[in-house]
Amino acid sequence: MATIQLFLLLAVFIAFVLLMFRRMIPALLALPILAFSIPLISGVNIVDVFTLVLGNGATRLSEAYTIAIFGSMLSIMMQKTGVAESFIKTGAELSGDKPWAISMVMLILISLLFTTLGGLGAIIMVSTVVLPILASVGVGPVTTVGIFLTGLSIGGIMNVGNWAVYTQVLKLQTDEVQSFALVMLGIMFVISMIYITIQLYRDGHEVNVKRIGVISGSLAAIGVVIYLLWSSIPDPARDSLSNFLSFMPPAIQYLIGGGLALLVLLTVIRIFRDSGSEKTYFTAYFIPIVPLVLILVFKINFIAAFIAGLAYGYLSTYRKNSLNILIRSVLDGGAVVMPAVALMLGIGMLLNAVMGPPQTMLESYPDGWPVLLLLKPVMESIKPDTATGYLLLFSLAAPLALYRGPLNVWGMGYGIAAIFLAGGMP
Repeated sequence: MATIQLFLLLAVFIAFVLLMFRRMIPALLALPILAFSIPLISGVNIVDVFTLVLGNGATRLSEAYTIAIFGSMLSIMMQKTGVAESFIKTGAELSGDKPWAISMVMLILISLLFTTLGGLGAIIMVSTVVLPILASVGVGPVTTVGIFLTGLSIGGIMNVGNWAVYTQVLKLQTDEVQSFALVMLGIMFVISMIYITIQLYRDGHEVNVKRIGVISGSLAAIGVVIYLLWSSIPDPARDSLSNFLSFMPPAIQYLIGGGLALLVLLTVIRIFRDSGSEKTYFTAYFIPIVPLVLILVFKINFIAAFIAGLAYGYLSTYRKNSLNILIRSVLDGGAVVMPAVALMLGIGMLLNAVMGPPQTMLESYPDGWPVLLLLKPVMESIKPDTATGYLLLFSLAAPLALYRGPLNVWGMGYGIAAIFLAGGMP
């Protein structure tokens, strides 16, 4: 019986992957239907499927999609007030007409914006500003698109709204996501810099590769020297130095807190002096950074950080119709992010279908959730046990995470992650 059930589960899963890949059914519908089918095949009675899987699963990611809604509100506010557009144009003006410099500045600005921005509208808005600026200094079309997409990806790595989904779905701590994201940020930035340098050279621009190499090599050498010096310090001296440096984080917090207070003070002064001006004041450029700083430095709750970001955005862009803009941002922000919220509802259902509802709701299943009992032996037998195995498996499977691929997180990806977790994969 178990063999037949496993065969049916595999057949249903492959069928829905193919249907999604061929655009015959959207993920929006595929995920709830899959969430309904998996427990039913595994032996869960239909009442519990509706109650425990579909009903309870719809609210499993409630925190994540609430954060997404608030993040979208802030994103819409930055678009409606013109801050995002002004941010890009100001950066372009400051970087001059050197293709490499302006490409790097655009990359950094796009990355910063998409730590907060999200949605198709934001992508279109930013691209309509960035692409002409890069084209005007002779950057090739392929290079321009590459800069925009890598900037979008880097911003997504540091997007705290995405972090909220990871912490809820994969049961990770924020510190774990943060440390991984910072490593990925460094790797992606280095790869992007190399990509820009090579592409601009291929486009026919005069790129001072020697100077770029010297600067990059010097920074890398400084990092290596610091690491070697730290490693060579005797343990007693290192412990004493660590105790001394332990006073630094609170000092940095006070320093950054003072900086935020100064920004708010300058914003309030600007409101009283020149609230009628349509010009973007420099304090508004810190809008996408404020939530990130509050979360990373002060460990503030994600939702509270976005609310603080909205309040700061309202003050820093204050003008006669600011209240109307704030209200429209709140309403439009919810509408824009609704497709993602609907997907999260389906992902929550699929997670409940595979992992099971909370333990307090499993009185009818004292031996464990039937889907887990069915899948766990199979997953334990195929999951890699070594670091090399993990590396090979997910490197080879990486193309499947591309758009509409079965490993894409905004589709089947989180469901597959849930299956791996069920099999004991860390």
